[in-house]
Amino acid sequence: MRKRDYVLITGGAGFVGSNLADALLSRGEKVIVADNFSRAGVRSNARWLREKHGNRVRIETVDVCDAERVKLLVSEARQVYHLAAQVAVTTSLEDPVLDFQTNLLGTFNVLEAARAMLNPPPVLFTSTNKVYGGMEEVRVERHGDVYRYADGRRGITEAQPLDFHSPYGCSKGGADQYVRDYARIYGLPTVVFRMSCIYGTRQFGTEDQGWVAHFGRSILAGEPITIYGDGCQVRDILWVEDLVGAMLAAMERIDTVSGEVFNVGGGAENAVSVRGVIDRLHEITGLEVPVALDDWRPGDQRIYVSDTSHAARVLGWRPTNPWQQGLERLVEWLQDARLDDTLIPLDAARLAKRAGMAKVAP
Repeated sequence: MRKRDYVLITGGAGFVGSNLADALLSRGEKVIVADNFSRAGVRSNARWLREKHGNRVRIETVDVCDAERVKLLVSEARQVYHLAAQVAVTTSLEDPVLDFQTNLLGTFNVLEAARAMLNPPPVLFTSTNKVYGGMEEVRVERHGDVYRYADGRRGITEAQPLDFHSPYGCSKGGADQYVRDYARIYGLPTVVFRMSCIYGTRQFGTEDQGWVAHFGRSILAGEPITIYGDGCQVRDILWVEDLVGAMLAAMERIDTVSGEVFNVGGGAENAVSVRGVIDRLHEITGLEVPVALDDWRPGDQRIYVSDTSHAARVLGWRPTNPWQQGLERLVEWLQDARLDDTLIPLDAARLAKRAGMAKVAP
């Protein structure tokens, strides 16, 4: 029988995965980082983990669509954090087959691998607030340069009806429900995190995903920015170390939270408009770039703020990093990464069209 002394992180070389791996390794855990290395920046993250933690981190090149490889890795794990995903709405529109295979079939492979074991390892799955769709039934009002909930609510709870919108929403939503139902039907210890906008170190933001870091990179590079919508849309941004803290808390309490779903984000205290983020980045860097607007994207939410009271009550978790200071830490890392020549260049096509505008949908 294989010795199960590893913590497995699928997508472990990604932004969130590498931060989670670092936290676990710093605790003395042995970690398997499984990644297909398809995204920009992940090889840099894997090198960083190897240089910092040596042989206690095991790097495996594997795609979650490969059921047999997934089964072998899960068989060595006492805990599984399933983070591997296709993460961009725009990519899902261009290639819904890849989106389906990675997000839904890949998650199914992880669940089946765990279910096949005599003592299945707990599985934490990172879902998304996009499973709630556009939430057109939730009335919002614009107050000055920000949107607010018209009924005065502090945020969206886990009771919000699901309304998958876009192939990405469908694939992540389907996976979300599979993970939850495997706890109910098969007794598999699972937990689902429906995450809002996460930002922080090791994030190589692109035009498709990671908008906070992408804005920071663009400003440091002197590149103009374009956003979808009017810039008054609000998101509750969460510093990545706070997310990692929530993940560790959920895994420590898996016996009592199995089958649970948690909305995880910065909450009302860290709710900020897109323009507010850009203004703060301008202030921190002392640099300004032109900001242009483009049409709203279908299904985009005027405001999304997580009600994190369930996580606070059950996990004893609350965000500890205010967004203003978090952006300072992000800029500091981006500047250091540029000096160290580890930051992945901005999209080549965009650099070739310096007069053009990058489109980012938060």
